[in-house]
Amino acid sequence: MSVAKVIEVISKSKISFEDAIAQGVSRASETVKEVTGAWVKDQSVEVSNGKIVSYTVMLKITFVLKAKGKSK
Repeated sequence: MSVAKVIEVISKSKISFEDAIAQGVSRASETVKEVTGAWVKDQSVEVSNGKIVSYTVMLKITFVLKAKGKSK
């Protein structure tokens, strides 16, 4: 049996939504172990002078909690 936890992460990129997602997952994985998935909860863009200047995503990151007393 496994138990998972979900956290929210906001990530921003000047390149694309896909890049913002990749950066968010990568950064979360540096701090949280056993990341198993991510769900894009929301996305938005920042506009300046009629042009998109950044892409922002709100991610729900899922990771598995380790059992007490066990280590990998």
